Amino acid sequence: MLTGKKERVIMGIDPGTTIMGYGAILEKGNKIELITLGVVRLDHLDDHFLKLQRIFERTTALLAQYQPDILALEAPFYGKNVQVTLKLGRAQGVAMTAALARDIPIAEYAPKKIKQSITGNGNASKEQVSAMLQRLLNFKETPEFLDATDGLSVAVCHSFQRSNNDAKGKSYSGWEAFVRDNKTRLK
Repeated sequence: MLTGKKERVIMGIDPGTTIMGYGAILEKGNKIELITLGVVRLDHLDDHFLKLQRIFERTTALLAQYQPDILALEAPFYGKNVQVTLKLGRAQGVAMTAALARDIPIAEYAPKKIKQSITGNGNASKEQVSAMLQRLLNFKETPEFLDATDGLSVAVCHSFQRSNNDAKGKSYSGWEAFVRDNKTRLK
């Protein structure tokens, strides 16, 4: 963890073998600003190992470009299809390796934790998460793929976890109450 630094860049990645979403934010004290968000499309590739190589290459390039202080990843959810879960775990592992090779710390969050952090509802839809991020970070463009805002949501979730720890256990009844009490954190 960085000490004494008032700004930090947090990169978030939603690993996937079809589409990998990513986003980066700049945290300045209690405020966050959007740096970038986007996707890496892998659906045109048939070979799983080639997809993993692309994930590694693109993650390495993103880390070099945006110089994050930490990489936050969405943990693969455990579905009924073991093969899909295995492939997602490999994609996550490759993204982790890219960060570890650059000595970038890693944080991991479950999908429900991310949705809860962003919307106040652990069962929120991708569209609800995207809409809340647009409001929080003040951007209008709707990403072509919701995977982009999924990646961004992991970065924002990580920022909120630190901020929530700083709040000394204060709890909120919902998103509206949180926003009302944290106006300085919104851009």
